[in-house]
Amino acid sequence: MEERLIMAHAIWSGTINFGLVTIPIQLFTAIRSNELRFHYLHDRDGGRLSNVRVCETCGKPVEWEHVVRGFEYEKGQHVVLTDDDFKRVDVEATQSIDIMEFVESTEIDPMLFETPYYLVPEKKGRHAYALLRDVLGKSTKVGIARVVIRTREHLAAVRPRENALLLELMHFADELASSAEFDFPAKTEKASAGEVKSATMLVDAMTAKFDPAAFKDTYREELMALIEARAHGQQVKKRVTKPRRPTNVIDLRDMLDESLAQTRKQRRKVPKRTRVA
Repeated sequence: MEERLIMAHAIWSGTINFGLVTIPIQLFTAIRSNELRFHYLHDRDGGRLSNVRVCETCGKPVEWEHVVRGFEYEKGQHVVLTDDDFKRVDVEATQSIDIMEFVESTEIDPMLFETPYYLVPEKKGRHAYALLRDVLGKSTKVGIARVVIRTREHLAAVRPRENALLLELMHFADELASSAEFDFPAKTEKASAGEVKSATMLVDAMTAKFDPAAFKDTYREELMALIEARAHGQQVKKRVTKPRRPTNVIDLRDMLDESLAQTRKQRRKVPKRTRVA
């Protein structure tokens, strides 16, 4: 990982500030995208399609020099903003990650976390960096900070991970949809004692020590296999899967018990990952 980071390109450079302490750092993405990217092609001759901006009113293509940005405040009604308008309300690019406070990590709703980045110290900041990392590592606290990246202000958490400090960009609270907007079962909807017992036993039987490396992106692997086969003129046999039907309340207990029996049988056959006692 360290070798890859050295070769990688820093997306941002600045400092971490907490109290009067300033640590020069660089920001590197901690996520490597394995997404397969496709081009749109003309089915007749295989030529790539280009994106053309066409005006809905006159039906003609529009060059970039005539493109402006507008906010639709009513259906079909826009307020046009110029580059000067955006600069007027632009957040100040301070090139710093300002830690405002430290909080218990358990107080943060996991839904708030968005994107992780590695904070890599410059040579002059390595000692102070290690100090902050180790102090946070001995506690259960994370730093809550504000940072401006690419003209947008973000809320972020600074926390230790192994020998590194991570910056995790966070959503602001008003960006999260409230659970009240959806129809969930009421707390008054209770399961029977037998259902609870069977479900608990099934959860216990399926419990293992989490190993992220044990899980693969099977969709991507199968798609790549299909692409490679197609590129070599080979045909891929279509896999047939039966859709699973929703479990009826009437046979829920039976399905739980059957699932438990199957799980125990599979665990006896397959080499077990470390289980949680």
